[in-house]
Amino acid sequence: MQLYLNPDIPKLPRPLTYTDKILLIGSCFTEHMSERLGQHKFDVLSNPNGILFNPLSVADSLNSYIDNKQYTAEELFALNELWNSWDHHTRFSHIDQSAALEGINASQRSASAFIKEADWIMITLGSAFQYYLQETGKPVANNHRAPGQWFEKRLLSIDVVINALSETLEKIFAVNPKANILFTISPVRHIRDGVVDNNRSKARLIEAVHTLCDKYTQAYYFSAYELVIDILRDYRYYDIDFVHPNYLATSFVWEQFVNACIDAPTKELMQQVQEIVTARRHKPRFPETEAHKRFKEAYAEKIKGLQQSTPFLKLDDELNYFLQ
Repeated sequence: MQLYLNPDIPKLPRPLTYTDKILLIGSCFTEHMSERLGQHKFDVLSNPNGILFNPLSVADSLNSYIDNKQYTAEELFALNELWNSWDHHTRFSHIDQSAALEGINASQRSASAFIKEADWIMITLGSAFQYYLQETGKPVANNHRAPGQWFEKRLLSIDVVINALSETLEKIFAVNPKANILFTISPVRHIRDGVVDNNRSKARLIEAVHTLCDKYTQAYYFSAYELVIDILRDYRYYDIDFVHPNYLATSFVWEQFVNACIDAPTKELMQQVQEIVTARRHKPRFPETEAHKRFKEAYAEKIKGLQQSTPFLKLDDELNYFLQ
């Protein structure tokens, strides 16, 4: 019995492998994908500015990595007893200004080095709505729970999105010609904008991204949005807020991503890595037993063998655990 339409997602002409460096940036759906890639020990850097929803903030952040921008204390602002940056998620906010600045700039340095070596840059766009500071006209990435009257909200046009991301992609290819771009649209509903405006927003992002994929041979599209909205099509695949896809939905999207974006040898290696990671998380009731010692010795030998055949895999933490 067929319970849903065949997704029929085209496979990437150049699949992701374990030797790739993968930068992920964008909405909270990015976090789901980067977490699963990280669990399988891919070399990933996720959201150096924290979660970003709109394309202008994504473009500005990528530009700042290319330029190795370092922030100054004057670019931070105090609100609700914290020091914040309009370009960063609240996970960079801190009660101490110096600590906030150091966290931001450390992330900037890491991202600047990574983007110049990245094989893949995965960009997930969430909303075409952009907030601007009324006082200065500066576009902001995060409102930090500031009063609503501080901002002007605009729905970006398709051309504005295309132009901003085109300029950024040109800069990326200039410093890193081998980089490939994988666009996705987040299936998370921005319901605060209303159902109609959420759909208008998503439609503009979809059209802009496909225009960019037609323009650049190194840019591709993975249909995460369509998988949830058009294939699953049911509230049982959403969390209790009816906004965020739940574990079942994100697992389905991950399976489709693996099938479309990763080749057979890498998938086989992923299964071996997942077995080791799962064993590492095992919590024995009686760790002093000989049986558990043999269990750890067996997995230590398995990791050593895997490291010999695939030295690029980062399994040192797991090996150290099983050798204890």
